[in-house]
Amino acid sequence: MTPASEINTGTPLTTPLALFPLQLVLFPGAVLHLKIFEARYLDLIADCMRTRQPFGVVCLRQGAEAGRGPRALRVEAVGTLAHIEEVDAEQPGILRVRCLGGQRFRLQTTPTQLDNGLWTATVQPLAPDTLRAPGPAVLPTVTALAEAIRKLQAQDQSPFAKPYRLDDAGWVANRWCELLPVSDAAKQKLMELEDPVIRLSLVDGFLRDKKVVIG
Repeated sequence: MTPASEINTGTPLTTPLALFPLQLVLFPGAVLHLKIFEARYLDLIADCMRTRQPFGVVCLRQGAEAGRGPRALRVEAVGTLAHIEEVDAEQPGILRVRCLGGQRFRLQTTPTQLDNGLWTATVQPLAPDTLRAPGPAVLPTVTALAEAIRKLQAQDQSPFAKPYRLDDAGWVANRWCELLPVSDAAKQKLMELEDPVIRLSLVDGFLRDKKVVIG
């Protein structure tokens, strides 16, 4: 197992950025587990470890995660950097990779597929969420997340990376977005919102509509 301290060093982002299209929305601060076996992505992980660079995760709108060929690939215009934290070679040719969602970015060019099958694009980093405290109106939603974390820990599950920042509106909203049973399209719109307070307010409204939060 390779520790994060040996991989991530905050090296300035290079562009064009290597992309990993997935059928999911990666939020900043989210834990992402990948099982890598395709040659192009094995090469990607090796290169990221060597250069201490992240790669970009973009949600698929059309096309497949694996393979290549004439099938059209369409991805969302905004994605999230994935910083490699741990790599485990469970057997030859297969890697288990743990990543942490970082800064959001916007595609500046249409993704281009290289000869080895890897997708790349020029990207523009987006500003991180401004640190804002959750307002009194959404405190029941904050408390509900704290309780959800406690219950998951009681089941020996740790879906979120520490530290738990329950005093940060953006962090609370993002963690709820990971848990909500809504479409990728809805999660994408939430992830793209610039104001974390608005994002948390929308999450709060959804939870109240579903009677997950009362009060």
